[in-house]
Amino acid sequence: MTTTSAATTASAPRPHATLAPLGDGAVSWAGGFWGEVARRCRETTVPSIWGSLSDPAVSPGWRNFLVAAGREEGVHEGPPFLDGDLYKWLEAAVSLLATGPDADLERVVEEVVEVVAEIQREDGYLHTPTLIAARNAQAVEALADRFHFETYNLGHLITAGVVHHRVTGRRTLLRVARRAAGFLEHLAADDPDGLARSAICPSHYMAVVELYRATGEDRWLRLAESFVRVRDDFSGGDDNQDRVPIREQQVVAGHAVRANYLYAGLADLVIETGDEQLRRVLERLWRDVVDTKLYLTGGCGALYDGASPDAFPEQGEISRVHQAYGRPYQLPSTTAHNESCANIGMMLWSRRMLELTGEPRYADVVEQVVCNSLLASIGLDAESYLYTNPLRQVRGLPFPLRRPGDTALHPVPAPPPSDERLRQRYLSVFCCPPNIARTLAQLHGYVASVSPAGVAVHLYGDADIRAVLPDGDGLELRLRSRFPWEEGAELDVEAVHGAGLPVRLRIPAWCTGATVSVDGVAVEDVRAGREVVLERDWRPGTRIRVGLPMPVRVQRSHRLAEEIQNQVAVTRGPLVYCLESTDLPPGVRLEQVALRRDVRLTPVAEEVAGHPVVTLHGEGVLLPLPGDDALYTDVEQDALGRVQLRLVPYFTWGNRGPSEMSVWLPVVW
Repeated sequence: MTTTSAATTASAPRPHATLAPLGDGAVSWAGGFWGEVARRCRETTVPSIWGSLSDPAVSPGWRNFLVAAGREEGVHEGPPFLDGDLYKWLEAAVSLLATGPDADLERVVEEVVEVVAEIQREDGYLHTPTLIAARNAQAVEALADRFHFETYNLGHLITAGVVHHRVTGRRTLLRVARRAAGFLEHLAADDPDGLARSAICPSHYMAVVELYRATGEDRWLRLAESFVRVRDDFSGGDDNQDRVPIREQQVVAGHAVRANYLYAGLADLVIETGDEQLRRVLERLWRDVVDTKLYLTGGCGALYDGASPDAFPEQGEISRVHQAYGRPYQLPSTTAHNESCANIGMMLWSRRMLELTGEPRYADVVEQVVCNSLLASIGLDAESYLYTNPLRQVRGLPFPLRRPGDTALHPVPAPPPSDERLRQRYLSVFCCPPNIARTLAQLHGYVASVSPAGVAVHLYGDADIRAVLPDGDGLELRLRSRFPWEEGAELDVEAVHGAGLPVRLRIPAWCTGATVSVDGVAVEDVRAGREVVLERDWRPGTRIRVGLPMPVRVQRSHRLAEEIQNQVAVTRGPLVYCLESTDLPPGVRLEQVALRRDVRLTPVAEEVAGHPVVTLHGEGVLLPLPGDDALYTDVEQDALGRVQLRLVPYFTWGNRGPSEMSVWLPVVW
């Protein structure tokens, strides 16, 4: 396999960015917590997803492509956006090839690329439901239904083509990507309403900007700009963020995946064009989410279904919402939707804002999502997944919560009882698992960025970093940390290239009392939520030590977050903790447990489901158990008791069988 220049920053133009990502292979995990996550992704996650997609008894994902190519007979099966799931898996697989050879995986990748290229229409259109219908002499119109997700699929195809070319140097899938972008270009010119109507979960914004970076062809940047014009001229609704022109949007509303993908793509556009007005809009919208609508776990999109809170005032024009952002502080726990793709979308948006501005607050949110909702969305077995990510799981819920596939078009069996909401290996709506896989396969790319102002370290773990600018200046750093379990990290300067570069260290916003030293000499003015900039005449062997205290914190919510009033949550470092019924004494119910305001919780190194973690042990308050399930009842006069508690990291919940769980617990003042 041929790889492109992996040791330098990306050569693509980013004229208005403060930071540039490092090239493929410039950062690699060297063990530790994140190295283990990456190992499981390589050895289990990516192979098992392919096993599902390629097995017709499990999923029609791959078979649809074979039928479209005429290699098998049949009709299209599964949801219309299933093509995009294969493209996301392909991106994950190629990303693994960038960090280590795998002949068997490469063979499968090239087989998929061959078939995808074979079935693409001359005009660049590619959607297996339509292509299969045409092969079977059925009349099916492209873009006939916005919920066929054709532009979403094409966006993921284009992105996969760019990544495939960047990693392998081959052009087959890049040619497919260019033709697919050409089809979108045709729509923008000749059918703008059709394009705008179909632009849901708009992965194509990010995709065509990446294509511009890969090819240097200005037409693709102009295409991204046309997407904005087309959207602004279209009269839509809040669910798809197209009721109000983009530059007039004051708050984030509607479907959370669509919102986060849209704003990530717009951030890419600002990075390339320097549109200052659009930048201010994105900063305002990002703050709206982080300040009023983001779960403690980094989850996004609280609402299952309903009416838009901010749509047209006349009843007939109210826009529906689904897995959507709601009102400020509307953050239910049991019914929290928090689709895994939405949480990943927040990472995509925040990373681009980080590159645009260089401000560490964006890396804080990336870390918040990664360490909690992202890791929770995949089981410790590395091959089972959650579509929704609640903050509370209870027994006996008197109504079923929707799960992927519960629609009139694609019915699936009734969901399991609410107290058995477990991760599943295959979901009838399979968008999240391959999205999780590609995110984990590319996670090393979030560790650090570079610019002439220095090497910026964003995330801590065991990683080797090679940051060399095109002019030859740079550093090679050896980063070692037992993060997120133990405090601190060490960076050793392994090599200096040219004049070297400053080292910029993010001090997480959750970390007060952090320290930094260089070869034992303390650095002044180290503050939480800021960067420490180290400018030195570096020499190989220089050691930087970063102390990151992780005291247990007991946190409460804003007064308007109604459902969690008079409750508290526990965090340690970047990790959110929860109480799982699995760890309660016999006869004690989840709803009986409360915490004292001054509770003392001790970190303990142990295992959950066979995986090493740090749990928190301490004493809780045992409330009386209500005698019945009446809607209202008198307060019991029984004395409060004591109960020994074991809190586990949120991302580990549900790995030991059915259970109840809660992040937020009542507080006794």
